[in-house]
Amino acid sequence: MSSSDPTVQPVPASVVERVDAADITLSNPKWAVLSLGSNLGNRLETLQGAVDALEDTPGLRIKAVSPVYETEPWGVAAGSQPSYFNAVVLLKTTLPPTSLLDRGHAIEEAFERVRDEHWGPRTIDVDILTYQDVVSDDPVLTLPHPHCHERAFVLVPWHDVEPEAVIPGRGTVAELLAEVDRAGVVPRVDLELRLPE
Repeated sequence: MSSSDPTVQPVPASVVERVDAADITLSNPKWAVLSLGSNLGNRLETLQGAVDALEDTPGLRIKAVSPVYETEPWGVAAGSQPSYFNAVVLLKTTLPPTSLLDRGHAIEEAFERVRDEHWGPRTIDVDILTYQDVVSDDPVLTLPHPHCHERAFVLVPWHDVEPEAVIPGRGTVAELLAEVDRAGVVPRVDLELRLPE
């Protein structure tokens, strides 16, 4: 997932990356990108808990975690919900997409996410943005995520961790980011998510 293109911007220093000599614990892993968001409770603690839970998942290895951004809720009236903390995680996994989805749902349940309102506030949201180059219109798990290409709160941190990323069928994250309004997506340079040891 790297590029030798000299025009690619360097990854910001606030991105937390893991560089392994070899991923000896994974056999034939696939790349996946996940989005994390929280706007209830201790948002940073919850995001960190989700990162830790993902890393504790057998067959999954987190490779990079984006900086934290504070963002306005998407799809609802301004001021109707608390602001979100958002981040993007780049990982390698041997789990199939449906098992990765199940793991995301289990993490949401562990943090007592309530699903009683469409685009409602939540303690944690774990979304699969892409899984390798898989394209699927399965309503249970649509890949790539059907809205990821139009959400600045996804594209901004995604570009931080993987500036050369391509969303299958949509184009590059860099190109898509140039077309969206970044208003309401504010970097929280005072906050950082850690990769578990």
